[in-house]
Amino acid sequence: MTTADAQRALDRTDPEGEIAKAALRNRNWGRWGDDDVRGTMNYLTDDLRTAAASLIVKGASFSLSQSFDMDGPQKGWRRRTNPVHTMLDTGTDAVTGIQGFPHGIGGADDVVSMPLQCSTQWDGLGHIFDHGMAWNGRPAEKVVTSLGDGVTGIETVANGIVGRGVLLDVGRQFGENGELPDGFAITTEHLTATIAAQGHTSEVRSGDMVLVRTGQLSRTRREGWGDYAGGAAPGLSFTTADWLHDSQIAAIATDTWGFEVRPNEFDVAFQPLHQVAIPNIGLFLGEMWDLDALGDDCAADGIYEFFLTAAPIPVTGAVGAPVNPIAVK
Repeated sequence: MTTADAQRALDRTDPEGEIAKAALRNRNWGRWGDDDVRGTMNYLTDDLRTAAASLIVKGASFSLSQSFDMDGPQKGWRRRTNPVHTMLDTGTDAVTGIQGFPHGIGGADDVVSMPLQCSTQWDGLGHIFDHGMAWNGRPAEKVVTSLGDGVTGIETVANGIVGRGVLLDVGRQFGENGELPDGFAITTEHLTATIAAQGHTSEVRSGDMVLVRTGQLSRTRREGWGDYAGGAAPGLSFTTADWLHDSQIAAIATDTWGFEVRPNEFDVAFQPLHQVAIPNIGLFLGEMWDLDALGDDCAADGIYEFFLTAAPIPVTGAVGAPVNPIAVK
């Protein structure tokens, strides 16, 4: 059965049943032991990190992060706001002498207040539950409490998200002027066709970090944020759950707010692919990554693999965290 057939075969009136079947088929609970807290990051081994270093040839580096400021996309939904940056000490304070430092020294200090998932970020393994169960079959209430994620907090992978990155520029392959329309469901066929069109450097291997460019961020730069944060968007089809599991990738990220296609592919649903990917596969999802400059460079030289470092800020107990990913070619 092709993915297109699988899409047609989805019972759009029964998200509960379809999610349960996909979760059972792709569940990795116990794969790395009952005490595992790293999920698919276990695929990203020391040997793979060493090999990824050889991908640096010309030294060109790309920040894949959006900005962290008040001009971001957030509108307050789920109490997510844009970052608030406040100065604690300024040059004015130094010049007027109110800082009280000796021999003419002055300085500036600042503070940022923000939700941890307001801009470019990783979803951690404690971010989503499936019927009250967290990653590796743990009861959600035993994992995340008012004190934070005491088991799979984002700090548990702060040292290891470094390795081979692969860009699948689906927007460039299937979109108009490099941009997929909102509501476009990226199937396994779209992914494999993109790999074939881009060539051997975009072959997806075990332990890879896969970046999927849809082009939605390009459109928002031109037209304004609109409903980028939570509205309609291109994204991964629910039917890619098996590919996400079987490919044994360490992580996957997109240039959209929610990773998967929106509206979702059921009559009544909210992020059903998240429900399979995070608590069942143990997969790390990146959202709101800026893949445009990297995409242009990959298209220019025909090389879609690169060294990628994407360590989250290790906020103890966080279920997601900001990141400034750097791709180096």
